[in-house]
Amino acid sequence: MNARAGPGRGLDVMQEARGAAASLSPMRLLLIRHGETSSNVAGLLDTAVPGADLTDTGRAQAERLVGTLEQQPLDAIYVSDLVRTHQTAAPLAADRRLRPVMRAGLREIQAGDYEMTPPGRGWDAYLGVLYRWADGDVDARIPGGESGVELFSRFDAVVAEVAAGHNHAAIISHAAAIRA
Repeated sequence: MNARAGPGRGLDVMQEARGAAASLSPMRLLLIRHGETSSNVAGLLDTAVPGADLTDTGRAQAERLVGTLEQQPLDAIYVSDLVRTHQTAAPLAADRRLRPVMRAGLREIQAGDYEMTPPGRGWDAYLGVLYRWADGDVDARIPGGESGVELFSRFDAVVAEVAAGHNHAAIISHAAAIRA
């Protein structure tokens, strides 16, 4: 991808990423959302480092992941730089004797000015920008945060790295980043 994309280059960047992905060898990539955190329970937009720890429910979800994926071969596990992805990966990594690889590019979509806001305070505006990205306006920016071009550039770069080096890998990331 072209990391120097400027205004009006959003759709071109997405097309470049699709072209690059098409040239990669086939592989199996699992995109896994981290377990539950206290911020999830409270409905807070928690996107900054280090982020909230997993709750007891989140730790149980991480433990269940081992059994859920027991028949799935894995040769790598990648996580973001937020603690909840490391905690989610830990049981699976221990079971598979793999060391999770941390990449900041897998971080959640940055909430910017809406960081740690509760429901009804910043969520609608935050999601409004994400919906604009889905409609093709990837140059739209979250106030104090990032544009779609920036998100896709950083996330897709890690996916390309994973795909180039592994046959069966898991990325443990965040709901909005995965959905985008």
